[in-house]
Amino acid sequence: MVSENGAAAAPAARQRTVADAFVLEGRGLHGGEEARCEVRPAPPGTGILFRRVDLEGTPTLRADVELVSGVEWETVLRVDGAAVRTAEHLLAALAVHAVDNAEIRLAGAEPPALDGSAAPWCEAVGRVGTEEQEGEARTIEVREPLRIEEGRSRYTITPYDGYRVTAEIDFEHPSIGRQFASAQIAPGSFCRDVAPARTFGLESWAEGLRARGLALGADAQNTVVLSEAGLQPGTELRFPDEFVRHKILDVVGDLVLAGARLRAHVVAERPGHRGNVQVARRLRRLLFRPADGGFVLDAEGLLAFLPHRYPFLLVDRVLEFEGGRRILGLKNVTLNEPFFVGHFPAHPVMPGVLIVEGMAQTGGLLLMHDIDDPSARVVYFMSMTDVKFRRPVRPGDQLLYDVDLVQLRGRTCRLRGVATVAGRVVAEATMTAQVMDR
Repeated sequence: MVSENGAAAAPAARQRTVADAFVLEGRGLHGGEEARCEVRPAPPGTGILFRRVDLEGTPTLRADVELVSGVEWETVLRVDGAAVRTAEHLLAALAVHAVDNAEIRLAGAEPPALDGSAAPWCEAVGRVGTEEQEGEARTIEVREPLRIEEGRSRYTITPYDGYRVTAEIDFEHPSIGRQFASAQIAPGSFCRDVAPARTFGLESWAEGLRARGLALGADAQNTVVLSEAGLQPGTELRFPDEFVRHKILDVVGDLVLAGARLRAHVVAERPGHRGNVQVARRLRRLLFRPADGGFVLDAEGLLAFLPHRYPFLLVDRVLEFEGGRRILGLKNVTLNEPFFVGHFPAHPVMPGVLIVEGMAQTGGLLLMHDIDDPSARVVYFMSMTDVKFRRPVRPGDQLLYDVDLVQLRGRTCRLRGVATVAGRVVAEATMTAQVMDR
C-alpha cells in the first residue's frame, strides 16, 4: 500500500474483478453512434482495459491518465488512432464496487449513454457481482493534504479512513445556482444517492457543442436539458441537487484513471473533467513513492548524484521517481536563503532563474540516477525554451519540481519541468541537456 508519509498502512485488500460478463447497448452521448459494451472478468494485475473490437487489430487502451487526450465536456483516452470517449459513468460503477481488473470490449468509440447516469452500470455490476482475486489491490492512501487548481476548479485531497467525495458547484441559472453535496463512495449509498444523477446541459449550449462533434447523442432520455428560464416542461429531477451529484459521479469516474483505489477525501469546488484529470495525474504519481511512504533520496543521498553544494544546491529531497520517465523534487524555501539578502530584501521573492535552476537540478537527478558511477559524469544544460513565470515564490513556500523526460537520443535529452507551490504553477520550462564525462 502506498502512503503519503511513513505511517502504518491499513490491512491490504485483495484484488477484485466482475464475477461474470454483462452487456449493455445504446447510443453514445457525444458521438451519437450505436455502441455495444461488454464487461468481462480479467486476471489479477490486468487493470481496467478497453478493447475496440470494431477496429482492425482490436487496439487496447488502458484506463490510465497518461492516455488522456481530451478533457472538453468529456474525458477522452487515445492511443494512436484509437479512442475511447465518455467512459466515466462506467468507470465510476466499477470503482465503487472495488473492481480492479476488467476487460471492456467496446464496439464503438464510447460506451452507451443509457439514461445519462451511472445507475444502469451500477445495476449491471451488482447483478453479476464481484469476486476476490489473488494479489494485493493497489491503493493510494493520502496522508498529507494536497491542493490542486485548474482554471476555476479547486481541489483539496485530505486523509480519510475510506473514500469520500464532496463537491460544490455554482451556476448562474435559476434551476441550479449554488449546490453542495458529499457522498461516501461505497456501493450501497453511492448506487442509491449518486449513480442515478444524470448528465445536464443548457439548450443554448447545443448548437456550439454539436458544431464541435459533441452531444450528438444527447436527448431528453439521457440528459437533463434546461432552457435559460428553467427546466424543460415535463422534466422532473431525481434529486433537488441532481446537478452537483452528477459532478460527484464524474469525479469518481475520472479518478479511476489514477490506476488504484483511493483512501482519501476529495473536496472539489467547481469540478470539471480537466481538473479531475489533473487530480488523477497527481494521485497516480503517489504510486511511484517508496512502499514505506518515505523519500527516494534525502538531502544526504542527493550529494552522491549532484555536484552542487551550498548555497547552490536547490533541491532538498526527491519524493517520487519513475525510472527513465519522471521525477518529483522538493525545495523548502526559507527566509535564510542567501539570495533574499539582495533580491528585493524589503519584499523577499525567490529569483525566477533559481526556480528554473532547481528544476534543472532535479532533471539532472533523473538522468544520473541509473548511471553506475555518477562521480564520473556531469549533466550540462544546453538550452531552455518556453520558460514562463506564473507566480512569485516567497519565504515559507514549498516548491515541487515535477520533471518529465520528453525525448532521449544517446546522451542528449529534452526535459519538461513544472514548478508548483500548493498546487499552483509558479514556473515552467522545456530544457535540453547532455550527460558528459567529467
